[in-house]
Amino acid sequence: MNMIKPQPGILKIDPYKGGASAVDGITDVVKLSSNENPFGPGDAAIAAYKRAGHALHRYPSTDHMALRQAIGTAHDLDPARIICGAGSDEIISYLCQAYAGRGSDVIYTEHGFAMYKICAQAAGARPVCVPERKRVVDVDEILKAANNKTKLVFIANPANPTGTMVSDRELARLAANLPEHVLLVLDGAYAEYVEGFDGSAKLVARRNNVVMTRTFSKLYGLGGLRVGWGFGSEHVIDVLNRVRAPFNLSHPQLATAEAAASDHAHVKKCQSENLRMRTWLTKALRDLGLGVDDSDANFVLARFASPQQADDANAHLQSEGLIVRNVANYGLAECLRITVGDEPSCRRVAHALGKFLEAGG
Repeated sequence: MNMIKPQPGILKIDPYKGGASAVDGITDVVKLSSNENPFGPGDAAIAAYKRAGHALHRYPSTDHMALRQAIGTAHDLDPARIICGAGSDEIISYLCQAYAGRGSDVIYTEHGFAMYKICAQAAGARPVCVPERKRVVDVDEILKAANNKTKLVFIANPANPTGTMVSDRELARLAANLPEHVLLVLDGAYAEYVEGFDGSAKLVARRNNVVMTRTFSKLYGLGGLRVGWGFGSEHVIDVLNRVRAPFNLSHPQLATAEAAASDHAHVKKCQSENLRMRTWLTKALRDLGLGVDDSDANFVLARFASPQQADDANAHLQSEGLIVRNVANYGLAECLRITVGDEPSCRRVAHALGKFLEAGG
């Protein structure tokens, strides 16, 4: 008998599965399953990454000062209230490790990002799922679920995989009415795709019970490097730095992200192209008779008549070399999440789905 056992709850975790990147028998595929920037990183980031290769024998900075200052400058934030991690996933994990645990609850919403539940379980906490309203976070449902055991509330805004948003006014109402011991975490992985949106940084700045997480994986095109950051009150950042590993980010990660944060021309280009093609793809899919909510991210969620039709459409797209994301594990079995790619990719998706539906799919 095996007497070596993990902590209670660990074996109940369903491991996270990333978006598929290959189709058997097809060599030339278009990957639209992981919400990656089709343009990749900018020239400044690539150059910084190459330069960083000359210092691979040196330990990286432990305080991430240069990157925190670059982030602070780019977003008009106090660098002292910023923490950096290996993707925003690591910041989410730190939050659960530091604030949740055995006997506590972590709230997330019906179609919320899978890592909220996984990180809560890894910390020994009980994940509590609350309903959404037509694929939009419902603040009243969260307030109903919050109690003396609740430690954290996770909300992605814009949300993944729905692409929908909650207004700043509703988030402020939530923050003001949560129990005093609860920390509200606003995941802004897609915040840069929303024109004029600061990821609720102003709300974070004026309240000590709200923290924001962000990433370089999406708009900045650095998904392969894994760099994220968080912004919160001094007391939160102090706590997170106490559980953060001293060398959690390598020198190439730090240097590349620093360059990316300052490359405003590349940022504007990617934002503009995403808005243009997201608008086009949304209309094209609606013209085919599919349900598509207005998205504020770099993907759209297409709703089919049934889970079976969504599965069949997914299979047809794969046969055409187009990989999108089946989101049945997010409670959206009738939907497919489609990354907004470059113009040829978006047109191929719309054309392939048009052929599928014309054939009675």
